[in-house]
Amino acid sequence: MFAYAIDQAALALAEMMDGKLALVTNVADMSTSQIVKRYKSLADIERGFRVLKSEIEIAPVYHRLPQRIRAHAMVCFIALIMYRVMRSRLTAAKAGLSPERALEKLRQIQHHSITINASAPIAGISTINTQQAAVFAALNLKKPSQETQMSLL
Repeated sequence: MFAYAIDQAALALAEMMDGKLALVTNVADMSTSQIVKRYKSLADIERGFRVLKSEIEIAPVYHRLPQRIRAHAMVCFIALIMYRVMRSRLTAAKAGLSPERALEKLRQIQHHSITINASAPIAGISTINTQQAAVFAALNLKKPSQETQMSLL
């Protein structure tokens, strides 16, 4: 035979706390609002690490020299800052693009350099379409210039 009983006091406490998060800290010199703000910033930091691992695709690298560890951390930090600036500018411009989609469009731009029969190299950039131009405008960046337009032979 199987029997159970519900602890009504525990159930009432659980229902009272349902949907609430209790923050516990040992920091005595912070106000309640400062503690909540600090907690929310931790969530932002965690989102940043998730972006580094997935969107920016920075895989684990195993270093042992302190200067290499610092250099790797700096590269990760700069990549995350660039990602956030891109996201902020794309949102402000109402571009309707994520940084990943914007980079996907810009990745299609190619720079070419051709040397024929030991002549001086001819360099050019593929034509920038309207979507790519819109991304540059949203990011507040100048479009790459085509100093020499490549002509088809």
